[in-house]
Amino acid sequence: MTACVIEPSAGHEDADEDGSRPPGCTLTADGAYGARLASAGGSWFPERWTLDGHEPYAVPLPRNQPEEPGTEVQPMGDGRVLIHRVVAGRHAFALLYPTGPGTGELPLGAVECRDETARLRLLPPAPGGERAYALAVGPRTTSVWLVAGGAFGPERLAELPGRCSGGVWLDRTARLLALDRETGGRVKTVVVDLEGGEVSPLLQIAAESDDRLLLADHDSGLLIVRSDAPSPGRGRLGWGVLGSTLPVRFPECLRVRDCSVTPFAIQPGQVLTPESCAVALRVDGPRGSWVGVWRPAERRVHHLRAPEGWLAGTGLWTPEGVLRLPYATEAVPCGVARVSPPGAVPPEPDPAPPVPEPPGDPEQPQHPQHPGQPVHPEQHPEHPEHRGHPEHPAEHEPPASPAQSAPPPTPSAPRPVPLQEAPLGRLVTN
Repeated sequence: MTACVIEPSAGHEDADEDGSRPPGCTLTADGAYGARLASAGGSWFPERWTLDGHEPYAVPLPRNQPEEPGTEVQPMGDGRVLIHRVVAGRHAFALLYPTGPGTGELPLGAVECRDETARLRLLPPAPGGERAYALAVGPRTTSVWLVAGGAFGPERLAELPGRCSGGVWLDRTARLLALDRETGGRVKTVVVDLEGGEVSPLLQIAAESDDRLLLADHDSGLLIVRSDAPSPGRGRLGWGVLGSTLPVRFPECLRVRDCSVTPFAIQPGQVLTPESCAVALRVDGPRGSWVGVWRPAERRVHHLRAPEGWLAGTGLWTPEGVLRLPYATEAVPCGVARVSPPGAVPPEPDPAPPVPEPPGDPEQPQHPQHPGQPVHPEQHPEHPEHRGHPEHPAEHEPPASPAQSAPPPTPSAPRPVPLQEAPLGRLVTN
């Protein structure tokens, strides 16, 4: 049992467990508000961003003393900001809001983890923005907590055996939460029903693989996963569709040499066409961070220069396919760059297993002049396979799947789907 008890009311960027880096800012599910821990004069303070108006603007929310660099902040749907502080071994939660020239604070209570090795962190903002949740990870069990929006302070909703990470919402009611659970030395994605506490499997590509769910889109059912099933010991990005009978696919173009690639946003509104959804990628390499845009229907990634001061890993798609990237510079302390990547390519029938593209670079990148232009290969070297060269054959890679032609998938039902029982959970292909 996770040793956490309720107490009454009164950043540096470290890689996550899957190797990805946390974003520089957190956005509500609808993109109306953002929150981050800003710095000035060597001290840290919460800052709320309002993004749903004609011009974005930031409101600082400092308290009587500076915050610690590891303090977490998360925007709520009503414009208040949830703050998570660690005070004397307790995890204290409060809501911050502007009050004229000052900052108001509403304490919500605290969670105490008696085991010093236990970790507690906020989960991604829930749909609706009325509630906020946290994950307490102990040596043998993991607990899901409601920390804002409840009637009587923090409330433990579910407890799972094993150590969990990640956190992806699968429905619009904040009832179904996907977590990556480690048990028996392997990581598999499970779904937790927060109303009843029921846990069911979601993603199991192979018995000996580590499978994580990174993103899910409510409209199309598109899932972005990271798994080492096609290359044991090396996690690769792949995609599938919730409820589909098609296999998980692992495109070669999502592998960039000497770089980590982290998806952070999926284009909404593509109800029957998950293959046309644009996916925004954060690419971190020796020469910095930039933006990648990829669609399942394409076999290439468009590499774009990020705006100066980009809050790396933060962004939101509009249904029309415009990527909005928050940034902050000395001249523009609160800004949003709007990037319109190349349009989607209509999906083509694929009656046979996919064949690697021939060598060559179908796109001639240009030198970037402003945010949104292609990144020149001299600035950010890419793996040759990203430009169409097939990788050396992998001894452990399973054969390609059967024919892929099928009618457009219907919208998935808002319930856990045991993908390991369908071809989506058993097969992998490039």
